Amino acid sequence: MPTVAFHTLGCKVNHYETEGIWRMFKDHGYERVEFDRQADVYVINTCTVTNTGDKKSRQVIRRAVRKNPEGVICVTGCYAQTSPGEIMEIPGVDVIVGTQNRKQMINYIEEHQKTREPINGVSNIMKNRVFEEMDVPEFTDRTRASLKIQEGCNNFCTFCIIPWSRGLLRSRDPENVIIQAQRLVDAGYKEIVLTGIHTAGYGEDMNDYNFAKLLKELETKVDGLKRIRISSIEASQITDEVIEALDKSEKIVRHLHIPLQSGSDTVLQRMRRKYSSDFYKEKVDKIKKALPGLAITSDVIVGFPGETHEEFMETYNFIKEIGYSELHVFPFSRRTGTPAARMSDQVDEEVKNDRVHQMIELSNQLAKEYASEYENEVLEVIPEERVQDETNPNQLVGYTDNYLKVTFTGTPDIIGKIVRVKIDKSGYPYNQGTFVRVMEDEKNSKLIAK
Repeated sequence: MPTVAFHTLGCKVNHYETEGIWRMFKDHGYERVEFDRQADVYVINTCTVTNTGDKKSRQVIRRAVRKNPEGVICVTGCYAQTSPGEIMEIPGVDVIVGTQNRKQMINYIEEHQKTREPINGVSNIMKNRVFEEMDVPEFTDRTRASLKIQEGCNNFCTFCIIPWSRGLLRSRDPENVIIQAQRLVDAGYKEIVLTGIHTAGYGEDMNDYNFAKLLKELETKVDGLKRIRISSIEASQITDEVIEALDKSEKIVRHLHIPLQSGSDTVLQRMRRKYSSDFYKEKVDKIKKALPGLAITSDVIVGFPGETHEEFMETYNFIKEIGYSELHVFPFSRRTGTPAARMSDQVDEEVKNDRVHQMIELSNQLAKEYASEYENEVLEVIPEERVQDETNPNQLVGYTDNYLKVTFTGTPDIIGKIVRVKIDKSGYPYNQGTFVRVMEDEKNSKLIAK
């Protein structure tokens, strides 16, 4: 039986796609082995969002070549899409496939095994207008299932390379989304995370269908689904119709990730973001009314070219005002090939680091404040795994619907189920709780936890 090993760099979409690629190999009779073992084929799913992503990708490729010089080295993903020439120059690389035509991967590998010639299967992504179907009926290591609903992005923010590595926005056929969601629920998953490159842009390339309609259909047509989580939604995508769908929904969780990047209007303009801070705040206020107790998480870039102390403070105060439940803070990183990398007034590294620390401290403070509102409350949690804890082997960890991370004592048989947990002590990153009970309708659920 031929063997295949995978290494995934980068985002959740990449991890999802690796699972999809693994399914194809499985159907072709391959066995999956760990990446540091001898394998007949190594698939490296690369990331290119920063220059460091490129560098790490190259290191992993070289590691695979050293591990088994006789094995077939196949490189896919975003770095493969943007820089196939660079990757071809690495000695030992045999097959390159970008972020499309993954279905051809096994054919290319078989062709290479016959000819021993390297194959570059990367084509122009900008011409692609079709979502590539890749089914993932189950995940090897998760209690939460991702469901990829769209690909690509039309925004061209000045700091971002992604449209060049993923192409323009294209949505998955709604029927396929519903079928795939039902399969995941049938496999035992209670929660589905809708994911993509520009997730809530779903339907922008369709005439009479949109993201709000998809949310409603997932709610009504998928039998047994308990939770729907949206991986990310832009302020501009929070339409009245989406707010209404969230308001009426019994299944969409009280957590939204709404990327901010900056709270300063002048910085937002330089980033070429499609909103002002006022517009963003207006949307957040509206959605908080519809969903009381909503947890809002966000991304912020600190030290964007030209960011003055005043602009940084605008962002800092704006974030305070919104009251996020958690932030992902990124120091600005020059990505070769983007307009922001060529801007002249780059911020000094020391200044940047100092601002990053201030922002992380603020994020921790906001996260603790948000969590403290739920002390002594009973919330629904889906335990995901055991915590490595010598003193208590039955310590489990999972997320509440509003994205608080909770540890509590419980038996492994409740992993993947919806349980009620009382929050005894709030905190960040963990809240401590006490198991109350398993939700009633669990009798016929299949257990998916390994």
